[in-house]
Amino acid sequence: MAPHSNHPGERAADDPIKLLAIRDSPLSLDEVFRAVGDDAAGGTALFVGTVRNHDAGADVEELAYSSHPSAEAEMRRIAEKVAADYPVRALAAVHRVGNLRVGDLAVVVAVACPHRGEAFEACRRLIDDLKHEVPIWKHQTFSDGTEEWVGAC
Repeated sequence: MAPHSNHPGERAADDPIKLLAIRDSPLSLDEVFRAVGDDAAGGTALFVGTVRNHDAGADVEELAYSSHPSAEAEMRRIAEKVAADYPVRALAAVHRVGNLRVGDLAVVVAVACPHRGEAFEACRRLIDDLKHEVPIWKHQTFSDGTEEWVGAC
């Protein structure tokens, strides 16, 4: 079958948003990957954001994420926009809040589409828009005892 045919599997699913959450417990790659499983998807892109051990030249000791009560609604708005702009078969996004250590998973997003290029583009758009538009703030503590807020107004 030629790519981008009129087959129903080439189109977006009627209800592609499978999982959206903000959690104060550890995130699961397996849960997110299972959530976007779709037999019509030929490409699944998954992005995992982890707590790194440095930022702007300083050693990060730990960080804490907090969110506004509207954060999940904003996640849904962004997910719906991505699903409207790409042939998304399935989409999932989870973000952690609370205290995290270096190496912990902070965010996991995945998008399944009929083809890999669409999946990559949609996943990139999803994580970029979530990072820029969802009211989630990061409080970093550095090894020298200093601290800073990131994303707070």
